[in-house]
Amino acid sequence: MERQGGPLDHDHRGHEHADHPEGGSDPSASVETGIREHGPADHASHDMHEGHGPAEHAGHDEHAGHSVAMFRDRFWLSLLLTVPVLVWSEMVQEWLGYTAPSFPLSVRIPAILGTVIFVYGGMPFLKGGVQELRDRQPGMMLLISLAIVVAFVASLASEFDWLDLEFWWELALLIDVMLLGHWQEMKAIGQASGALEALAALLPDEAEVVHGAEVHTVAVSELRPRDVVLVRPGGRVPADGMVIEGDASFDESMITGESRTVRRSSGDRVVAGTVATDNSVRIEVEAVGDETALAGIQRLVREAQASRSRAQTLADRAAAMLFYIAVAAGALTFVVWAAIGDTGEAVERSVTVLVISCPHALGLAIPLVIAISTGIAARAGILVRDRLALERMRTVGAVLFDKTGTLTKGRPAVRDVTGFGVPADEVLRLAAAVEASSEHPLAKAIVSAATANGGIPNASDFRALPGRGVEAVVDGTPVEVGGPALLRERAIDMPTEISDDVETWSARGATVLSVVRDGRIIGAVAVEDEIRPESAESVQDLHREGVRVVMITGDAREVADAVAADVGVDEVMAEVLPEDKAEAVAGLQGRGLQVAMVGDGVNDAPALARADVGIAIGAGTDVAIESAGVVLAGDDPRGVVSVRRLSKASYRKMLQNLGWAVGYNVIAIPLAAGVFAWAGLVLAPAVGALAMSISTIVVAVNAMLLRRLDLRPAPVPPDPVSEQRVGEPMHSAHHHP
Repeated sequence: MERQGGPLDHDHRGHEHADHPEGGSDPSASVETGIREHGPADHASHDMHEGHGPAEHAGHDEHAGHSVAMFRDRFWLSLLLTVPVLVWSEMVQEWLGYTAPSFPLSVRIPAILGTVIFVYGGMPFLKGGVQELRDRQPGMMLLISLAIVVAFVASLASEFDWLDLEFWWELALLIDVMLLGHWQEMKAIGQASGALEALAALLPDEAEVVHGAEVHTVAVSELRPRDVVLVRPGGRVPADGMVIEGDASFDESMITGESRTVRRSSGDRVVAGTVATDNSVRIEVEAVGDETALAGIQRLVREAQASRSRAQTLADRAAAMLFYIAVAAGALTFVVWAAIGDTGEAVERSVTVLVISCPHALGLAIPLVIAISTGIAARAGILVRDRLALERMRTVGAVLFDKTGTLTKGRPAVRDVTGFGVPADEVLRLAAAVEASSEHPLAKAIVSAATANGGIPNASDFRALPGRGVEAVVDGTPVEVGGPALLRERAIDMPTEISDDVETWSARGATVLSVVRDGRIIGAVAVEDEIRPESAESVQDLHREGVRVVMITGDAREVADAVAADVGVDEVMAEVLPEDKAEAVAGLQGRGLQVAMVGDGVNDAPALARADVGIAIGAGTDVAIESAGVVLAGDDPRGVVSVRRLSKASYRKMLQNLGWAVGYNVIAIPLAAGVFAWAGLVLAPAVGALAMSISTIVVAVNAMLLRRLDLRPAPVPPDPVSEQRVGEPMHSAHHHP
């Protein structure tokens, strides 16, 4: 998420305690104090995003009003009733060579239970078929309805000896398989929402409200904005709010996926459900109930459940095609066989055509792939909110990365150190000794770097120099750390021996802090926004996929070019205002490119919505309400490559399954119609049903092969320095004599 502003403040402005937040900086923001100014506009109301989601673009939904539980319950009961239907079916008995137990009305068991299965298990499909007829949009529901209605009528007619066709067992199995398929599809669609509902269950039932000197326990539902609540160590935050007293490390992994705790102190916002791990804090409630960030995530995911996948539309098209083919083939079969004088054969053949026109495999072709791909995505930390976005990812020709917080970590890190007369390591140690008493993000970066490189000497008499830097006494000698303003006040010139380094750092947008000991410069430290170690690999992987990579940022051109050079992007869009990012996406689309936008926060929302695929990286509170179709739970930009791989693999499996399911009918329908009867090739109903079952098994096995796909990126080799400090290892360390 980009914020307006320039490079790191070179005069070390605001380095005194009075101007610094008492706790750590918010990881959802760019380096708030030191990298760029961060205004309240960056936290604009999320209301403009309310109701915006993939559901707005949903088409006709065959599952409207249906639920996972409904399909699940109907499947299990129908399956239970199917067992006796199979056992007492005359065709199955003849086929397998056994005789079922006989008792009064035993011969009617298939008809009685088959009718129950038809009414109970088949009702969702019958209603869906009627709706598709009304909408004049034949699809899967109508095809299933045609098959089960014909099978039911033919079987019922056979009970009265009007026909000699017994399809009860086939009717039962067809309904079972279709219920299973739709159950799995609904389960896959709702999986993300279910996970979020589980998160909601982690919220505390009660909260401790502070009234003066007293603390009262109340139900969370009774909390109101402006209430002050006490959160003890190990307790969960009951509502979104702001810390007004105390500081603590918070476990925000339930929201962000980040395992490390985040320090929050007075003035910092916290999110409902997160855990205070070490200290007590008092929080002023700002949002409760449906207004919390977590509730916003849940709401948008639920809205996204209505999204229609391109592949599902393709399945509906295949079903519509088969419906028309089946009706035409059935009618033609009856006419032809009746014309040659065999009415009984005409009825049998036409009924068989209509029954097998709905292959079991078609009902499982898409749901199985969706279910499996959803599970794979979840294990890789990928939340697919919009299936259409996932499928589009395979055709993306350009990926537009936001810089700050996406390709970079949005926090300062020591990039380079140079020494004049003393070793660079010593310069860093002395700078850290002075900065150790400061809470400024730049100070923390220097301290972390020095700690990793061997420790920090003690300092005394710390004093902030407003607008200039800081000073302290180290080993009995005064040491000052600051920017150009400090050097101007002290009338100190930058030594020519290190001036080239300093100018190079400044040109690339780094904050340069000079280290002055006893009135003379002994070196300088360059601090920059830390580039994620995975960013370059992500760009390289996308290049291998033939994808153009573009970086967009509000930073100055020199800063952007420096990051771009390190990461290896193809194109840089610098000094772009947040409100203009959507136009940048449109510009790429105008070149004929399918565009994926990758951002990390609220300022990226217009671009995420405008892009063909919106990917939110780092699932935090801001990201949660964005218009992205895909959300990466972690901060690793290589997840973008994983999304593309999943898109290509799952779409390929869907097409394979659809091809197999439709291909079965291409062969089966002519055989069932008796086109090759003259050659003795006639598809008997029992054989047709067996072939249908085999087709289903093939589709299921093919879908299972998708499990071999491993989307988890390889771990980045740990750097012994970066593991201990905020930042990357120093790129250079000079010692000028």
